[in-house]
Amino acid sequence: MIEAAFFYLYAIILVVSAFMVIVSRNPVHSVLFLILAFFNGAALFVMLGAELLGMLLLIVYVGAVAVLFLFVVMMLDIDFAEMRKGLLKYLPVGGAVGVVVMLELLIVFGSWAAAPDAASHLGAPAPEGLTNTEALGQILYTKYVYFFQLAGLVLLVAMIGAIVLTLHHRENVKRQNIPDQIARTREMAVELKDVEPGQGI
Repeated sequence: MIEAAFFYLYAIILVVSAFMVIVSRNPVHSVLFLILAFFNGAALFVMLGAELLGMLLLIVYVGAVAVLFLFVVMMLDIDFAEMRKGLLKYLPVGGAVGVVVMLELLIVFGSWAAAPDAASHLGAPAPEGLTNTEALGQILYTKYVYFFQLAGLVLLVAMIGAIVLTLHHRENVKRQNIPDQIARTREMAVELKDVEPGQGI
């Protein structure tokens, strides 16, 4: 009974906070509601026994993605009032696209049916004496270790590609030269001048 009460509590807060992400006029408030939604989603994952997914949701999304959104919104100081001026102009087209997508989703879900042997394709439960995280770690680092490393390599290449595409060398910009700094001597750093009385340097 208590678990059901907490489940509905977290689920209701999750749905309400997700709705507030969309309807909030202030983008900072939207990000804060997004963080609240992530916290409640993580709580639901923990209640379902998937504690690893809950911790990943907190560490990756709340600790990195949502905070990054918040800093970007606060640092760029975007004029959202100016951006909303053209909203009514594109509202009919956007509404028509939304109706078409909704109809397609209704058609898909209306004709969808579960396979009779779907239960037989489910994965085996975690072995006795192992937590969900330990069992997942043993599978990732033994049976699927090459796929796991390949996924990390793809993310590394994507990160390097994003840096290369956005890196532009601008002229007249002071840059740090490590070899010049290491080879710097006292004679290069200090210059003594004999200034006559009453004269400037």
